[in-house]
Amino acid sequence: MFELIEKTTDKDHIRFHLIPSKKFKTVNIVVKCKAPLHRSTITKRALLPYILQQGTKDFPSEKQLMLQLDELYGATLSIDGTKKGNNHIISFRLEVANEKFIHDESTVIDEGLQLLHNLIYAPYLEENTFPEKTVEREKITLKHKINSIYDDKLAYANMRLIDEMCQDEIFHIHPNGYEEDLEAIQAADMYKYYEQLLQEDRMDIYILGDFHVEEMGEKITNIFKRKQYVQSDLELSEEKVNRNEPKKVVEVQDIQQAKLHIGYRTNCTYQDEDYFALHIFNGLFGGFPNAKLFKNVREKHSLAYYASSRIESHKGLLIIFSGIESTNYQQARDIIELQMKAMKEGDFTKSEMEETKELIISEIQETLDHPQGIIELLYQQVIAQKEISPAQFIENIQKVTKEEIVKVAKKIDLDTVYLLTNKEGGGKDGKNDV
Repeated sequence: MFELIEKTTDKDHIRFHLIPSKKFKTVNIVVKCKAPLHRSTITKRALLPYILQQGTKDFPSEKQLMLQLDELYGATLSIDGTKKGNNHIISFRLEVANEKFIHDESTVIDEGLQLLHNLIYAPYLEENTFPEKTVEREKITLKHKINSIYDDKLAYANMRLIDEMCQDEIFHIHPNGYEEDLEAIQAADMYKYYEQLLQEDRMDIYILGDFHVEEMGEKITNIFKRKQYVQSDLELSEEKVNRNEPKKVVEVQDIQQAKLHIGYRTNCTYQDEDYFALHIFNGLFGGFPNAKLFKNVREKHSLAYYASSRIESHKGLLIIFSGIESTNYQQARDIIELQMKAMKEGDFTKSEMEETKELIISEIQETLDHPQGIIELLYQQVIAQKEISPAQFIENIQKVTKEEIVKVAKKIDLDTVYLLTNKEGGGKDGKNDV
């Protein structure tokens, strides 16, 4: 693994992360805007990336913006939003050619940085607000995005599991917002929220590529400045959820393949020392094709079309996904729970543990082969408020013992069972109980 250097500096209420690397022939700039999830603002926040991509003051249409990217030797630009723990992150990404590799071109990076700056700070406006036509059009785009999840039954089942499991918690808020909010949103509302975001969001800017650190640091801090910063008054604190018994929910739809999704509380997050043991636990349990869920639920007993698990590292959840025949619900659930029991009893070999470690390390190394992957890995530290480099992460994975994996497994509690089925499946009595 190549040596990864990250140099950070704070200026004008922005944290700049410079990552010099000769491994790539492009320069990647990513601006991350982080704010607490909040039901009252999430739909506006989800809508904002769609609006900002439609043009800037200098390039007032999506077509003109695309032509300018072509002029910058095919630079690529994207904006998206996602949920991490109890936060919502908007990411602005620009990949531009490194002028070192272009003859007689010394301004490509400068122009790229300025374009990204203007996309964020100088969007195209009409009468000092977002164009009404643009806002209305992009509301329809977001509405289609929100509704599309209903057709993706795996994603839908996962959303419904989180809805039920985290019903009274911040984490249940949908990162794409809510259709019922869209009609009331006007251009002036969106612009007011946009100005609020620029003032209140935690902002981190990453720049990765082959460059001179001091020169790039001076260049980027001169372009990206924050005139005003106001600490957000949104609260993230919430009470810990303790269930006396697991929550059980059945939903009936006209579907061929039932979805059995099960949520556990890990009582462990990225911030905790035993997170590395949890990471390996998940690999052994359901994270890889050699894991217990795949081998026993799918291959040995043929009870699932797929069966896997993943961890929500900033929230402390373990989610199991499985696609099953409706009539196989009870047997599939029983065998899934047997795999959890086996993990808590240490029923896995040293060779399985070492193989899983190698798979995790291989995944990290593969991520480090991509500029955006590197930035995402480093940004985990910001979300968790814990500094740990990829090299340290790998070292900690290698150190984990079997006893530590069993210890973290015993902390995991079943929280919610969600079954999306047809009328022939579970819940024949009409009750939401499985």
